[in-house]
Amino acid sequence: MPLTLSFTAQDMANIRFAVSPIGEVVASARVVKDPAAHPALRPWAEQVRRRLADVDWRLLSDLVPVPTVSIAGFTCTPPSTSTPDLEVELATMRAAGDRVRSDLDTVGGPRTPRVQALYDDPDTGLERLAEEVGAYWEAAIAPYWPRIRSLLDGEVLRRARLLAEGGADRMLADLDDSVTWQDGRLHLRHRYVSGVRSLRGLGLLLVPCVFAWPRVFSVTTPPYQPTVRYPPRGVATLWERNTVDAPEALATVLGRTRARLLAELDQPASTQDLARRTALTEPGVSRHLVALRAAGLCTAHRTGRYVLYARTAVAEALLAHRG
Repeated sequence: MPLTLSFTAQDMANIRFAVSPIGEVVASARVVKDPAAHPALRPWAEQVRRRLADVDWRLLSDLVPVPTVSIAGFTCTPPSTSTPDLEVELATMRAAGDRVRSDLDTVGGPRTPRVQALYDDPDTGLERLAEEVGAYWEAAIAPYWPRIRSLLDGEVLRRARLLAEGGADRMLADLDDSVTWQDGRLHLRHRYVSGVRSLRGLGLLLVPCVFAWPRVFSVTTPPYQPTVRYPPRGVATLWERNTVDAPEALATVLGRTRARLLAELDQPASTQDLARRTALTEPGVSRHLVALRAAGLCTAHRTGRYVLYARTAVAEALLAHRG
Protein backbone atom coordinates (compact mmCIF):
# COMPACT_ATOMS: atom_id res chain seq x y z
CA MET A 1 0.00 0.00 0.00
CA PRO A 2 1.43 3.43 -0.88
CA LEU A 3 1.67 6.20 1.66
CA THR A 4 2.17 9.53 -0.10
CA LEU A 5 3.71 12.59 1.54
CA SER A 6 2.78 15.82 -0.20
CA PHE A 7 5.30 18.69 -0.15
CA THR A 8 4.76 22.43 -0.42
CA ALA A 9 7.59 24.88 -1.18
CA GLN A 10 7.85 25.52 2.56
CA ASP A 11 8.12 21.80 3.24
CA MET A 12 10.93 21.50 0.69
CA ALA A 13 12.81 24.28 2.46
CA ASN A 14 12.41 22.48 5.81
CA ILE A 15 13.88 19.07 4.95
CA ARG A 16 16.54 18.15 7.50
CA PHE A 17 18.41 15.17 8.91
CA ALA A 18 18.96 13.82 12.41
CA VAL A 19 20.24 10.72 14.15
CA SER A 20 18.37 9.24 17.09
CA PRO A 21 19.88 6.96 19.73
CA ILE A 22 16.49 6.20 21.23
CA GLY A 23 15.15 5.44 17.77
CA GLU A 24 17.87 2.80 17.40
CA VAL A 25 16.88 1.29 20.76
CA VAL A 26 13.21 1.02 19.86
CA ALA A 27 13.85 -0.32 16.35
CA SER A 28 16.41 -2.83 17.63
CA ALA A 29 13.91 -4.30 20.11
CA ARG A 30 12.09 -5.72 17.07
CA VAL A 31 15.29 -7.41 15.94
CA VAL A 32 15.96 -9.05 19.31
CA LYS A 33 12.39 -10.36 19.43
CA ASP A 34 12.41 -11.66 15.85
CA PRO A 35 15.99 -12.02 14.53
CA ALA A 36 14.94 -14.41 11.74
CA ALA A 37 13.10 -11.52 10.06
CA HIS A 38 16.28 -9.39 10.04
CA PRO A 39 19.09 -11.52 8.59
CA ALA A 40 21.46 -8.58 8.07
CA LEU A 41 21.13 -7.75 11.78
CA ARG A 42 21.08 -11.29 13.11
CA PRO A 43 24.82 -11.37 14.04
CA TRP A 44 24.22 -8.42 16.36
CA ALA A 45 21.11 -10.01 17.85
CA GLU A 46 23.01 -13.20 18.61
CA GLN A 47 25.79 -11.22 20.33
CA VAL A 48 23.49 -9.21 22.58
CA ARG A 49 20.82 -11.75 23.46
CA ARG A 50 22.83 -13.22 26.36
CA ARG A 51 23.61 -9.82 27.81
CA LEU A 52 20.00 -8.68 27.61
CA ALA A 53 19.03 -11.68 29.75
CA ASP A 54 20.39 -9.64 32.67
CA VAL A 55 18.35 -6.54 31.75
CA ASP A 56 14.72 -5.84 32.60
CA TRP A 57 13.22 -4.38 29.42
CA ARG A 58 9.75 -5.91 29.62
CA LEU A 59 7.81 -2.65 29.30
CA LEU A 60 9.91 -1.59 26.31
CA SER A 61 9.28 -5.01 24.77
CA ASP A 62 5.54 -4.69 25.33
CA LEU A 63 5.51 -1.31 23.58
CA VAL A 64 7.29 -2.70 20.49
CA PRO A 65 5.10 -5.58 19.31
CA VAL A 66 6.16 -8.02 16.61
CA PRO A 67 5.00 -7.83 13.90
CA THR A 68 5.20 -4.07 14.27
CA VAL A 69 2.14 -2.29 12.92
CA SER A 70 2.38 0.89 14.97
CA ILE A 71 4.47 2.15 17.89
CA ALA A 72 3.26 4.78 20.35
CA GLY A 73 4.87 8.11 19.46
CA PHE A 74 6.14 8.90 22.95
CA THR A 75 8.52 5.92 22.85
CA CYS A 76 10.75 7.62 20.26
CA THR A 77 9.66 11.20 19.62
CA PRO A 78 11.30 12.63 16.48
CA PRO A 79 14.46 14.42 17.64
CA SER A 80 14.36 18.22 17.79
CA THR A 81 18.10 18.59 17.12
CA SER A 82 20.30 16.92 14.54
CA THR A 83 22.55 15.01 16.95
CA PRO A 84 20.82 14.47 20.30
CA ASP A 85 22.44 12.18 22.85
CA LEU A 86 20.46 9.53 24.67
CA GLU A 87 20.00 11.63 27.82
CA VAL A 88 18.36 14.43 25.83
CA GLU A 89 15.95 11.99 24.25
CA LEU A 90 15.20 10.32 27.58
CA ALA A 91 14.38 13.74 29.04
CA THR A 92 11.91 14.25 26.18
CA MET A 93 10.38 10.86 26.93
CA ARG A 94 10.00 11.64 30.64
CA ALA A 95 8.21 14.89 29.77
CA ALA A 96 5.67 13.20 27.49
CA GLY A 97 3.15 12.28 30.18
CA ASP A 98 0.38 14.34 28.57
CA ARG A 99 0.62 12.31 25.35
CA VAL A 100 0.79 8.76 26.73
CA ARG A 101 -2.93 8.04 26.82
CA SER A 102 -3.77 9.61 23.45
CA ASP A 103 -0.83 7.82 21.80
CA LEU A 104 -1.80 4.45 23.27
CA ASP A 105 -5.44 5.03 22.27
CA THR A 106 -4.26 5.73 18.71
CA VAL A 107 -2.22 2.52 18.61
CA GLY A 108 -5.20 0.58 19.96
CA GLY A 109 -5.31 -3.14 20.59
CA PRO A 110 -5.10 -5.04 23.88
CA ARG A 111 -2.66 -3.83 26.52
CA THR A 112 -0.41 -5.93 28.71
CA PRO A 113 -0.62 -5.28 32.46
CA ARG A 114 2.62 -3.27 32.26
CA VAL A 115 1.31 -1.06 29.46
CA GLN A 116 -1.99 -0.62 31.30
CA ALA A 117 -0.07 0.54 34.38
CA LEU A 118 1.71 3.08 32.18
CA TYR A 119 -1.67 4.24 30.85
CA ASP A 120 -3.07 4.60 34.38
CA ASP A 121 -0.03 6.47 35.75
CA PRO A 122 1.93 7.97 32.85
CA ASP A 123 4.59 9.80 34.86
CA THR A 124 5.58 6.75 36.90
CA GLY A 125 5.39 4.52 33.85
CA LEU A 126 7.58 6.82 31.76
CA GLU A 127 10.20 6.86 34.49
CA ARG A 128 10.28 3.07 34.42
CA LEU A 129 10.44 3.08 30.62
CA ALA A 130 13.33 5.57 30.61
CA GLU A 131 15.26 3.38 33.07
CA GLU A 132 14.66 0.31 30.91
CA VAL A 133 15.79 2.14 27.76
CA GLY A 134 18.96 3.30 29.53
CA ALA A 135 19.80 -0.22 30.70
CA TYR A 136 19.03 -1.71 27.29
CA TRP A 137 21.24 0.93 25.63
CA GLU A 138 24.23 0.06 27.81
CA ALA A 139 23.87 -3.66 27.15
CA ALA A 140 22.96 -3.73 23.48
CA ILE A 141 23.73 -0.47 21.68
CA ALA A 142 26.43 1.56 23.48
CA PRO A 143 29.32 -0.86 22.79
CA TYR A 144 28.53 -0.64 19.07
CA TRP A 145 27.61 3.04 18.96
CA PRO A 146 30.89 4.49 17.57
CA ARG A 147 30.62 2.18 14.57
CA ILE A 148 26.88 2.74 14.14
CA ARG A 149 27.30 6.49 14.49
CA SER A 150 30.05 6.50 11.88
CA LEU A 151 27.74 4.77 9.39
CA LEU A 152 24.90 7.20 10.18
CA ASP A 153 27.15 10.25 9.84
CA GLY A 154 28.44 8.93 6.53
CA GLU A 155 24.88 8.54 5.28
CA VAL A 156 24.00 12.12 6.23
CA LEU A 157 27.13 13.44 4.51
CA ARG A 158 26.30 11.45 1.40
CA ARG A 159 22.79 12.91 1.31
CA ALA A 160 24.20 16.40 1.80
CA ARG A 161 26.45 15.92 -1.24
CA LEU A 162 23.53 14.72 -3.33
CA LEU A 163 21.52 17.74 -2.22
CA ALA A 164 24.36 20.07 -3.22
CA GLU A 165 24.78 18.34 -6.59
CA GLY A 166 21.17 18.03 -7.66
CA GLY A 167 18.83 19.55 -5.09
CA ALA A 168 16.08 17.73 -3.22
CA ASP A 169 15.11 15.75 -6.33
CA ARG A 170 18.53 14.10 -6.43
CA MET A 171 18.76 13.64 -2.67
CA LEU A 172 15.37 11.94 -2.32
CA ALA A 173 15.51 9.87 -5.53
CA ASP A 174 17.35 6.85 -4.08
CA LEU A 175 16.47 7.09 -0.40
CA ASP A 176 15.39 3.44 -0.27
CA ASP A 177 14.08 0.77 -2.65
CA SER A 178 10.64 1.18 -1.08
CA VAL A 179 10.59 4.96 -1.58
CA THR A 180 10.03 6.89 -4.79
CA TRP A 181 10.06 10.64 -5.42
CA GLN A 182 7.88 12.05 -8.17
CA ASP A 183 6.28 15.43 -8.89
CA GLY A 184 6.79 16.87 -5.42
CA ARG A 185 5.51 13.80 -3.63
CA LEU A 186 7.31 11.08 -1.71
CA HIS A 187 5.72 7.65 -2.09
CA LEU A 188 6.44 4.98 0.53
CA ARG A 189 5.47 1.35 0.10
CA HIS A 190 3.87 0.68 3.45
CA ARG A 191 2.48 -2.55 4.88
CA TYR A 192 -0.27 -1.03 6.97
CA VAL A 193 -0.83 2.64 6.02
CA SER A 194 -2.01 4.27 2.81
CA GLY A 195 -3.34 7.59 1.59
CA VAL A 196 -2.00 11.09 1.08
CA ARG A 197 -0.63 13.03 4.03
CA SER A 198 0.28 16.71 4.22
CA LEU A 199 3.50 17.72 5.96
CA ARG A 200 1.64 20.74 7.37
CA GLY A 201 4.42 23.16 6.38
CA LEU A 202 6.75 21.51 8.92
CA GLY A 203 8.96 19.88 6.32
CA LEU A 204 10.30 16.35 6.60
CA LEU A 205 12.79 14.99 9.11
CA LEU A 206 14.89 12.18 7.64
CA VAL A 207 16.42 9.86 10.23
CA PRO A 208 18.79 7.13 9.01
CA CYS A 209 18.29 4.20 11.39
CA VAL A 210 20.40 1.03 11.31
CA PHE A 211 17.86 -1.15 13.09
CA ALA A 212 14.96 -0.04 10.89
CA TRP A 213 16.35 -2.41 8.24
CA PRO A 214 14.76 -3.63 6.02
CA ARG A 215 11.74 -1.38 6.51
CA VAL A 216 11.01 2.32 6.31
CA PHE A 217 8.97 3.81 9.16
CA SER A 218 7.02 7.05 9.04
CA VAL A 219 5.51 9.51 11.49
CA THR A 220 2.76 11.70 10.05
CA THR A 221 0.29 12.12 12.92
CA PRO A 222 0.06 15.47 14.76
CA PRO A 223 1.48 16.81 16.99
CA TYR A 224 4.70 15.08 15.92
CA GLN A 225 7.17 16.35 13.35
CA PRO A 226 6.64 14.43 10.08
CA THR A 227 9.48 11.93 9.96
CA VAL A 228 10.80 9.08 7.84
CA ARG A 229 13.21 6.60 9.41
CA TYR A 230 15.06 4.58 6.80
CA PRO A 231 18.02 2.15 6.79
CA PRO A 232 21.33 3.64 5.60
CA ARG A 233 23.51 1.83 3.10
CA GLY A 234 26.05 -0.64 4.47
CA VAL A 235 24.07 -2.01 7.43
CA ALA A 236 25.28 -5.58 6.86
CA THR A 237 28.94 -4.54 6.96
CA LEU A 238 28.62 -3.34 10.57
CA TRP A 239 28.78 -6.89 11.90
CA GLU A 240 31.50 -8.30 9.69
CA ARG A 241 34.43 -9.67 11.68
CA ASN A 242 37.62 -8.69 9.88
CA THR A 243 41.25 -9.09 10.85
CA VAL A 244 42.71 -5.60 11.17
CA ASP A 245 46.43 -5.03 11.43
CA ALA A 246 47.42 -2.04 13.51
CA PRO A 247 49.34 0.60 11.52
CA GLU A 248 53.07 0.43 12.20
CA ALA A 249 53.15 4.10 13.21
CA LEU A 250 50.44 3.49 15.81
CA ALA A 251 52.30 0.46 17.18
CA THR A 252 55.40 2.63 17.53
CA VAL A 253 53.52 5.15 19.65
CA LEU A 254 51.29 2.83 21.74
CA GLY A 255 53.36 -0.32 21.73
CA ARG A 256 52.60 -3.35 19.61
CA THR A 257 50.41 -5.08 22.21
CA ARG A 258 48.12 -2.14 22.84
CA ALA A 259 47.86 -1.40 19.14
CA ARG A 260 46.95 -5.07 18.56
CA LEU A 261 44.25 -4.92 21.22
CA LEU A 262 42.73 -1.84 19.61
CA ALA A 263 42.76 -3.62 16.26
CA GLU A 264 41.00 -6.63 17.82
CA LEU A 265 38.20 -4.36 19.06
CA ASP A 266 36.64 -4.14 15.61
CA GLN A 267 33.69 -5.61 17.50
CA PRO A 268 33.06 -5.01 21.23
CA ALA A 269 34.74 -7.74 23.27
CA SER A 270 35.37 -8.81 26.85
CA THR A 271 38.75 -9.22 28.55
CA GLN A 272 38.33 -12.97 28.23
CA ASP A 273 37.64 -12.74 24.49
CA LEU A 274 40.70 -10.59 23.92
CA ALA A 275 42.95 -12.83 26.01
CA ARG A 276 41.85 -15.86 23.99
CA ARG A 277 42.49 -14.12 20.66
CA THR A 278 45.87 -12.64 21.57
CA ALA A 279 47.31 -15.40 23.81
CA LEU A 280 47.81 -12.81 26.58
CA THR A 281 46.78 -13.35 30.17
CA GLU A 282 43.50 -11.78 31.31
CA PRO A 283 45.28 -9.58 33.92
CA GLY A 284 47.69 -8.44 31.22
CA VAL A 285 44.87 -7.56 28.85
CA SER A 286 43.08 -5.74 31.65
CA ARG A 287 46.12 -3.55 32.41
CA HIS A 288 46.47 -2.55 28.77
CA LEU A 289 42.77 -1.78 28.51
CA VAL A 290 42.97 0.48 31.56
CA ALA A 291 45.71 2.45 29.82
CA LEU A 292 43.76 2.63 26.57
CA ARG A 293 40.68 3.87 28.42
CA ALA A 294 42.71 6.54 30.18
CA ALA A 295 43.94 7.71 26.76
CA GLY A 296 40.38 7.94 25.43
CA LEU A 297 40.85 5.11 22.94
CA CYS A 298 38.33 2.62 24.29
CA THR A 299 35.30 2.54 26.54
CA ALA A 300 33.90 -0.08 28.91
CA HIS A 301 30.23 -1.02 29.14
CA ARG A 302 29.02 -3.16 32.05
CA THR A 303 25.76 -5.04 32.04
CA GLY A 304 25.16 -7.75 34.63
CA ARG A 305 28.03 -10.23 34.45
CA TYR A 306 29.50 -8.73 31.30
CA VAL A 307 31.97 -5.91 30.69
CA LEU A 308 32.53 -5.14 27.01
CA TYR A 309 35.25 -2.91 25.62
CA ALA A 310 34.73 -0.90 22.45
CA ARG A 311 36.86 1.46 20.40
CA THR A 312 36.10 5.16 20.51
CA ALA A 313 35.75 7.34 17.42
CA VAL A 314 39.28 8.60 18.05
CA ALA A 315 40.64 5.05 17.94
CA GLU A 316 38.68 4.29 14.77
CA ALA A 317 40.29 7.31 13.10
CA LEU A 318 43.77 6.30 14.23
CA LEU A 319 43.37 2.78 12.90
CA ALA A 320 42.01 4.06 9.61
CA HIS A 321 45.03 6.30 9.06
CA ARG A 322 47.78 4.49 7.18
CA GLY A 323 49.94 7.45 6.22
